[in-house]
Amino acid sequence: MPEHHLFLLHHALTEWSTVGRYAGRADPPLTAVGERQAHAAGRTYALMSDDVPALVLSSPRQAPLRTAELAGLAVSGTSDDLVEWDYGAHEGKTPAEVHDETPGWTVWSHPVPDGESAEHVECRADTLLARVRDELARHPVALVVHGDFGRVLIARWLDLPATAGRQFGLDPASLTVLGRAHHGARLLHLNLPPS
Repeated sequence: MPEHHLFLLHHALTEWSTVGRYAGRADPPLTAVGERQAHAAGRTYALMSDDVPALVLSSPRQAPLRTAELAGLAVSGTSDDLVEWDYGAHEGKTPAEVHDETPGWTVWSHPVPDGESAEHVECRADTLLARVRDELARHPVALVVHGDFGRVLIARWLDLPATAGRQFGLDPASLTVLGRAHHGARLLHLNLPPS
């Protein structure tokens, strides 16, 4: 019997994401636009699946939890494995501010001072995916994620290194659908906008 689908719902727009601030430890709330996006994300999910996921895991931060609530997904539990990449000394800064200090810096290609390494983020993603793979044999699973960590989850689902996550876009309140076939992992839908 084929596995059910794994749905990744990226949280909606926050006060920090409107200006591109790195928010790994911070917990900014959704904006008014973000709340409307989250409602619309629920409609997108309803268009993509006939089944209500039996397991919905969220980051414990307020933006993912509020996004799930407004999208109509009942959160089964939270997991610290779902928190965003820890940006360390770059927390709260914009990419332009970081580039002024370290030209060309990205979380995908450079060390994160006082933050989390790509290897550690990859390990968290692998731990989480091992947990949900057992569940997928029985029912659909939804994960409410942050942007960069969600991109790592996609990469690891496809057996790519965490740093390959830079290749995937995840806009606020977007939905990504992952699955499996006989030949292995599949990316079924990427970055579907809220409808």
